[in-house]
Formats: sequence, C-alpha cells, structure tokens
Amino acid sequence: MLTGLRLSNIALIERLELSFREGFTVLTGETGAGKSILLDALDALLGGAQGSAGARLLRRGAERGAIEASFSLSPPLQAWLQQQDLDLDEEELLLSREWRLSEERLTSRNRLNGVVVSRAQIQELRPLLLDLTVQGQTQQLARPGQQRRWLDRFAGETLQPLLEPVAAAWRDWKQVAASLEQARADWDQLQQRRAEQERLLMELEAAQLEDPLERQRLQAEENRLAHGVRLQEGVMVLLGRLVEGAEQAPSVLDHLAACEQELVQMEALDGGVAALRSGCTDGLAALQDLVRDLERYGAALESDPESLDALQERMAQLRALERRHGQDLAALIALRDRLQEQLAPGGGEASLEALERAEQVGRQVRDQANGRLTAAREVAARQLEQQLMAALRPMGLANVRFAVAITPAPPGEEGADAVQFQFSANPGVPLAPLAEVASGGEMSRFLLALKTCLAAADSHVTLLFDEIDTGVSGRVSGAMAELLQRLAQQRQVFCVTHQPLVAAAADHHFRVSKQVVEGTTHTRVSHLRDTQARQAELAELAGGDSGEARSYAASLLDQHGR
Repeated sequence: MLTGLRLSNIALIERLELSFREGFTVLTGETGAGKSILLDALDALLGGAQGSAGARLLRRGAERGAIEASFSLSPPLQAWLQQQDLDLDEEELLLSREWRLSEERLTSRNRLNGVVVSRAQIQELRPLLLDLTVQGQTQQLARPGQQRRWLDRFAGETLQPLLEPVAAAWRDWKQVAASLEQARADWDQLQQRRAEQERLLMELEAAQLEDPLERQRLQAEENRLAHGVRLQEGVMVLLGRLVEGAEQAPSVLDHLAACEQELVQMEALDGGVAALRSGCTDGLAALQDLVRDLERYGAALESDPESLDALQERMAQLRALERRHGQDLAALIALRDRLQEQLAPGGGEASLEALERAEQVGRQVRDQANGRLTAAREVAARQLEQQLMAALRPMGLANVRFAVAITPAPPGEEGADAVQFQFSANPGVPLAPLAEVASGGEMSRFLLALKTCLAAADSHVTLLFDEIDTGVSGRVSGAMAELLQRLAQQRQVFCVTHQPLVAAAADHHFRVSKQVVEGTTHTRVSHLRDTQARQAELAELAGGDSGEARSYAASLLDQHGR
C-alpha cells in the first residue's frame, strides 16, 4: 500500500507532502491543474521519465528535484528484497529518486531506504508496488505476451505449479536440440569434405602421433646428441681430476683416501675422531659412485650421427604438421581421434542417432508439459470470459462479447500458447482483436473490468487509474464507481476523475488546484476531509456552484453515507 508521497521541485509543485490510507482515493480538480502529476510522479519514481521526459518533469528554474514515496511491506515485496540482499529493518519501504541539473546535464539516482539501486532493480520492483492504467492504453495490450501474462495472473495459484516444469522442459529440450543441430552441421560438413577428411586422417595416422609433448622430448634429445663431443670432453676432464689427477698432482680420490688413512691413525689415538673418520669414509664412497656414474654417462655419449639425423627429421615432420594445420600436437591428436570416430563405419551415424533420440524424448516431455499448461489456460480463459462480461455489461456494454483465443505458438519458457483478447461491443459485429476495435471509452471500461478480475490474484499492488472514465455517460460512470468501490475492498485504489459519481464513491478525496503567486504558477493539493468541502467540489464537477449542483452533490454523498 502507498502510505505517503513527497515531491520537491516537480512540475508546478515546489514542495508537497501527502499521506494516504487504504481504500478508494480520488483526485479531482480543474483541467490543467496538475491532477495527473501525482500519477506521473509515481510513474517516474518507478522507472519512467527517462531522458528529456525527466527534464520536463523538473520544475522550471530548479537545479534539483526529488520524488519520495513510502509503501507498506507485502509478502511478495519482502521476498524480492531478500532475493536482492536488501535486508531492511524498517517496517516500510522508502523509495526515492533525485534529479540534479549541472551544466545543462540532467542526472538522476534511485534509492531504496537510503541504498542506491539500479534502474533494472526499480523495473523489477514496479509490478510489486503499482499498476497504472490510463485511458486508451492500447500500447499495453500490444506488448508481446502481455495478454498471456494477464491470463496467467488471473489463473493464479492453479497455474503456477505448471509454469516451472514447462520452463525446465523447454530449457532441457533446447540444450539437446542445439547439440543435435551442431552434430548435424558437423555431419553434413563431414560428408561434403569426406575425401579431404580421409586424406587428413591418413596423414595424421601415418605421423603416429601419441605424445603431446613429443617435440619437447625430442628437442632435449637433439641437444644431447648435437653436443656429444663437448659433453665427452667434460666427462674426461672430470674423471681426470677425480681419478688421475692433474698437473702431476694427486687426484681427488687419492687425496680423500690419504685423508681417510690419516683419520684411521688418529682414531687409534683418540676414539672421538671416529665420527670424523666415518664421514670421510662416506664421502669417499660417494665420490667413487660419482666416478662410476660419469663413466656410464660418458659411454652413452658415443657419437651417433644416424640417430641425430633421424631425430631431426622427426622434429621437422612434427613442425610441418603443426604449421600446416595451425594446431599443436595435442590438438592434432584430438583431431585424429575425432576423425577416426566419425569416419569409422557407423561411428558418426550412431552418435547422431543417439542425439536424435534424446531430442525426441526432450520434445515429448516439453510438449506434454505445454499441453498440461494449455489445458489449464483454457479453463482459466473461460472463467475470465464470464467474469469480464459480467463486469462490462453494467457499464453501458449490454451487448458485449468477449473471448480469449488461445492458439499454438512456437514453444518457449512460457509454454506454446499465443493468447489474444477478442472483443465486440455491438450485435452482429464479429469478434476481433480488442486492441484493433475497442474505442477509447470501451478500452477504459475493459481495463477497469480486467483489473477487477485480477484483484484476487495480486491484491498487494496499488491500482492507479488516470481519467479512465472520461467521455462516458452518467449511468456508465455510476457503474464504474461501483466497480471501483468493490475493487478497493481488496486493494488500494487511486483514480483521477472528472465524474462526480465516481468522486462521491471514494473513501478519500483530494482536490488539485492552481495558484499564481508573484507571477509563478503553483499546484496545490488539498485533502477534503469534511462533507461540506467534498460537496462543494462535487458541485463544481457537476456543473458549477448552483443550487441544483449543490443539491445533486449532497444527494451523491448521502447515497454513499459520506
């Protein structure tokens, strides 16, 4: 429920603060006074008035403007806040939008209880708070899927358990269908290039590719073979110093053996030298192991020009394959394996057939889920037809006919139904799409009747009607007033109206007027709290401050116990 509204420098309003209650609220006033500005402000607060429209909303001469509204919390609203990780300690939601004009550039920012939120979040929040209806709102009917969404809202909880299985089945089928489409494309391409692919497979098989790191391994082996002479020289130098000695000096092994002998003699004199002698003995053994390893390494370094040539030839072959196909060895091995599977007798066909079976199963599950949803929508459509015609007939549409046409549509996450509202207001005139044949007045009455039918499904949303009773007769406006009254028993309703019959039925009445102060026009909003003030305003709506108009206004208020 909308509980409060505050405007600062918006249109003709310098500053305004209003509070609202549940029930039926009307706004009246002379043409051009700015009655619709309050609804325009709420529309702007919830994502409207972008770009130049926002600039027009800002009061002339002002550099800053703001709209702030407070709402009581409903269960759907609390669920949305939790989903957005917006935990609020307050008992109400405070939504604001601020505009700032700087160097001819207008910017705006939305806040929710002081936290900055994006326009996308505001657009998600809007249907949980307000539902705005204006006269001739045919563009709303023309939105893709809008009439289907209205039917689903009307069906309410009976339809909700069917929607998620439909969406899940469609997503599963879509995934398999995409895989099948790709597999078929690959198969077609393979058939067109089969000879080329077979030659490619023969080339890759002949290359005997097994190890993705073969090139790195061969490079290391090439380095060893190519530098065999230098490595052998190094082995000889090391062995010479370790075993034979250099420059007539004893070798390292000789020195270490002499050290060990000296430590043996010292140990005989002092047992504490035993650890040192043991360390020297271990060092001598380790050095002897090193000598044996060097001798084996040197023996393996014998020059092998033929092995080097074969290795370099293999490396050239691998480099040529990688350059020709623009892929490394790992990718070429994977390509070979894939081609072997595809070109094997029955290999590609088996994979394709498996995907086709999976797609058929997914399609069947999808169609069964869609069928259940369509059946439920058909039931809801008949109920909506009956309720809408019952609501429309008292509003000057005694001969109205209305039908909800459900026809097959391409499957999607919302099912496989196209929903179209069909309408005829006159006898002998065939049903036709509502958006094409309904007049402005008929459309207004239809939207009012529709919102009445939807009231039970989304009673948490505040309804706003902007002059939807314009151009209708007194009898029809009386019927619309009764409908608005009934609607307000389930939800909060606002209506901008020129009709005294509608205004008299309201629980709360606000009058919008203009004042000129020092050459500047201001809009003023007054809450008409007593019967006398309401009677005077109704008399103005009825034709002026005459005795007949006052008597008529008093009788209207008496009818509603005001």
